Amino acid sequence: MEAYRVNIQGLSNNIHHFDYHFGDEFFRKYGAELVSAGDIKALISLDKHETFIEANFTLNGSIKLVCDRSLDEFDYPIAMDRKIIFKFGHEPGEVSDEIIVIDFNTVSLELGQYMYEFITLAVPMKKLHPRFEQDDEAEEGIIYSSDPEDKKDETDPRWDKLKNLNKNK
Repeated sequence: MEAYRVNIQGLSNNIHHFDYHFGDEFFRKYGAELVSAGDIKALISLDKHETFIEANFTLNGSIKLVCDRSLDEFDYPIAMDRKIIFKFGHEPGEVSDEIIVIDFNTVSLELGQYMYEFITLAVPMKKLHPRFEQDDEAEEGIIYSSDPEDKKDETDPRWDKLKNLNKNK
């Protein structure tokens, strides 16, 4: 999407700010597998230097998730700050989660894909509607056992005889 593409060759070595506000169309364009709807405000600052660009992402808003327990849709709040450093180099690649090497001749950066990845990484593994959060916390400490009676640890007498082999004095 051209709306989230920033021309970095035309930027001076300084800090540049970009504001975005996006919703359902953004999630349809970048992939609706995990998150298909939401309302997010993004503030991005690009601090361009001779050898790298430091990008700071601040994302606030909410996304629509489906509860794993009831299949009801609910709003999940998103509030995060992330940083990526785009380092200029000869061979493009990803050094780590925060450092990405881009070619010296790169014309623009596609920021939309990074914003979508940050949002999907914020989605919890267990998606529970807020009305179930109290119930889930109460069940955290419960451990279910298939055997209702507590049995003492009984060992096979053959193992006891083997343990005595070490005690040869």
